[in-house]
Amino acid sequence: MKTEVKTALIFVAVIAVAIGTISTIFSSFDNINTADTQEKIDKTSFKKAPDLVGIAHYLNTTPEELISVMENKVILYDIWTYSCINCVRTLPYITAWDDKYSDQGLLVIGIHSPEFEFEKNPKNVQMAIAKHGINYPVVLDNDMETWKAFDNRYWPRKYIADHEGYIRYDHIGEGGYKETEKIIQQLIQERSQSFGIQSISDEQLVEIKEFEHTMFRTPELYFGYKFAENRNQLGNSEGFQPEKTVTYLNQENIDLHKFYLTGDWKNHQDSMELISDSGTIKLLYNAKEVNIVTDSTAELEIFLDGEPLSEQYVGKDISINNILKVSEPDIYNIINSETSSSHIMEIKIKGKGFQMFTFTFG
Repeated sequence: MKTEVKTALIFVAVIAVAIGTISTIFSSFDNINTADTQEKIDKTSFKKAPDLVGIAHYLNTTPEELISVMENKVILYDIWTYSCINCVRTLPYITAWDDKYSDQGLLVIGIHSPEFEFEKNPKNVQMAIAKHGINYPVVLDNDMETWKAFDNRYWPRKYIADHEGYIRYDHIGEGGYKETEKIIQQLIQERSQSFGIQSISDEQLVEIKEFEHTMFRTPELYFGYKFAENRNQLGNSEGFQPEKTVTYLNQENIDLHKFYLTGDWKNHQDSMELISDSGTIKLLYNAKEVNIVTDSTAELEIFLDGEPLSEQYVGKDISINNILKVSEPDIYNIINSETSSSHIMEIKIKGKGFQMFTFTFG
């Protein structure tokens, strides 16, 4: 072999070795940078998510299964209750995130912390999770012990903990959906890097039309004397009379943001119970949406400004002939319109034993 050829081959070999060495060095740098990225997250200011305590029932899971699947997961804790309209409006987003990210390391846990007594019944909650298509674990925090462990005071509330159990995000109420999903994506990415898992790179966000609240609307109106404490919401001169049955008489003049009753109603801590065979509820409100939380079996006929509901205002749960039939403890939508406006609404009720808990507005 000629000297020139040998020299050329040796030169090529040297270059190849050099390239390989440089590549290895840069690869090492990349690994160091990845490790550095992980180490740069200072978690000393973050709290650890508390244990789930005082759980009365487990739905879509068992205690043993839940403990097992929680390990090393990014966990979205959703504190909710099924008759809360604000909670209900968040559920399409949460179920969509569960569908999209559960295979990538996200675990959603619904912490059902009840506002009313009937929400402690596991059959009622099971009905609600079936209605809303909830497949993730739901735990019944009937004594509010986990609620207290999170130091929570609101429905709904979302906490997101990373795979090491540190709470990295906290959101109160509705909204913030894009921000929340980006946090989910970020924490899944961190988890993947930590365990050397190749994550699915999909930054597209869930697209669901968000409910638009009106700036000026009637506040939530409570029918239970304990819940309505320090709130001037019952307009009848007879007022609240704890644990007594009161005959409420018709009043001609009514004020905005107050409700008025006729008939015999028993005053409970969290509701009013119709003792007579029939009765009415009247109020002057401002909103584009009206919902009621009720229990027992009854037939409700709805009137707006003295007329049967027109198509413009008919709620999603109103059947034909302007009637709402209630048969189980739940939240029902009775007014649903595109814009906010003020109206006098009257509900004529047939059904002894009917219980009214609250009006909510949107």
